[in-house]
Amino acid sequence: MDTDIDTGSPVRLEPWSEADAGLLRALNAPGLTEHLGGPETEEQLVRRHRRYVDLSADDTGAGRMFRIVLLPEEAVAGSIGFWVRTGDGEPVYETGWAVLPGFQGRGVATAATRAVAAEARAAGLHHRLHAFPSTDNAASNAVCRKAGFELLGERDFEYPPGHPMRCNDWRLDLRKPV
Repeated sequence: MDTDIDTGSPVRLEPWSEADAGLLRALNAPGLTEHLGGPETEEQLVRRHRRYVDLSADDTGAGRMFRIVLLPEEAVAGSIGFWVRTGDGEPVYETGWAVLPGFQGRGVATAATRAVAAEARAAGLHHRLHAFPSTDNAASNAVCRKAGFELLGERDFEYPPGHPMRCNDWRLDLRKPV
C-alpha cells in the first residue's frame, strides 16, 4: 500500500519490495556510505535486501523499510525505515535513510524522516524514535534537527558491526505530532 503521509508532503513512502534490489545497489555508492563504513559487498547487499523485504512484510512490530518517492515527479529518490535496535540496554526504535545524489539538497530526507516518524507513530510501536548519524555527517545531523529530533549527545556506536564510530544520539518523541 502506498502512503501519502500528510497533505502537501513532497514525498510518498512505499513499502520495500523485491523490486528494490537495484535501488539498494545504487545507494551502496562510496559517496553515500562514507559515514557507514563504506560500500558493502554483493553478498552483504543480498542479505540486506532480504532483511528489508522481510521487515516490510513483518507484522510483529519489528519495524518497516520504504523507498522514498519524490512527488510530483514519481521518481524513486532513496530509502528510509525504522527498526528495533537492541544491544545497548533497553531496545529502541531507530531510523535511518539514504537519498540518491540527484535528489540531495532538496529537503527529501527531512520530508521522508517526518513521514517515517508518522508511520511509526501510526503503528503505535513505541513512543520514541532515535537516529544515530556520525558526528561528522553534517547533512544527516541537519535532517534530524529539521525533522524535530532532540539531540541527546554524542556516543560510541558500531556500524556496521566491527566498525566503531562516534555518533550523535537524536530522539523524537512520537507522542507529539511532528
